[in-house]
Amino acid sequence: MLYKLGEKDGIFDSLEPVAFKNVPLEKHLEDLLAKNLLDVLFEGNKLMPIFQERLRQEEADIYALNEQGDLVIFELKRGGADGGAVHQALRYCEKAAHWKYEHLQDMLATYTKGENKDLQEAHSINFDLDHPLDKSAFNKQQRLIVVGSAASNELIRNVDYWKSKGIQIDFIPYRIYALNDEHYFEFFSIPYDTHSNPADRKGVLFDTCRSHIPESIWYMCENNRVAAFGDQAHVVTYLGMNDIVFLYHKWKGIVAAGRVASRVKIDDVKDAKYCDLEWLTAKPVKGEDLKAMSAAMIKKVLDRNFFWARTIKVPYLSVSESEILLDELIKHIGSPK
Repeated sequence: MLYKLGEKDGIFDSLEPVAFKNVPLEKHLEDLLAKNLLDVLFEGNKLMPIFQERLRQEEADIYALNEQGDLVIFELKRGGADGGAVHQALRYCEKAAHWKYEHLQDMLATYTKGENKDLQEAHSINFDLDHPLDKSAFNKQQRLIVVGSAASNELIRNVDYWKSKGIQIDFIPYRIYALNDEHYFEFFSIPYDTHSNPADRKGVLFDTCRSHIPESIWYMCENNRVAAFGDQAHVVTYLGMNDIVFLYHKWKGIVAAGRVASRVKIDDVKDAKYCDLEWLTAKPVKGEDLKAMSAAMIKKVLDRNFFWARTIKVPYLSVSESEILLDELIKHIGSPK
């Protein structure tokens, strides 16, 4: 819930609840969540969507997988959710509990509109696993999530009851606020909302988009900027002034690092958004040997893993972690010239 703070003599002394809105259509909420499950909303507990509800079908709104291969089932309500939402989720769960790997594979094929994607491989890539899960590991457990703008007493009672019986079910509220003619979306991820404050200085592993735009690394290095393109251009807005950006070049590793030195800018010609960089390491030069710090070395230095499949490799780094990684990176590729 969002509250407006009342202030008297420089001291906050009252709280006034701010009214929130619902999405116009439940489908809008479904699409918004499905698009952002993997790399935004569940920062510390990634989910990979594999299916969305079809018109006039008895299906849950979203089906997703977690890193362990558990099936996560979403029941969404554009407004307040009542006890009936729990009953719906349980019906979908009972049906889904019997699905084998091959059924999940078919769901992914439908969701990706016939793309030739192997579920084991896609899951392994998305969660950066050393080895793909065995087919038998998929859908061993089901987890239920009800989402709505508010919860009725009946819903709370039902969720608590089924949790006490060992069913993994949660309610997550979403809120939309209209402030100064702009809209803001509020969402709390489970089991703990670990999203760091975007205003805090941080370190970010940022993909150079080698798979889709091989020349993008030279666009960034020759123009002294960090950039993203096309439908991924918005991720640059996640960067703040003085953040340390580590440019990650697929199949190589980190090839350079710099400090964000501007607000977000737009390059209409390249269909890109970018920020200027002040280099903290030597930067790659086209035609010369490309030095890099591998993903294995990154994990060894920081003793942690990252979500490698997205443009921004979450979780973010703290300032101290950034400094540790930067010192090690300079040993591999050198200081700025």
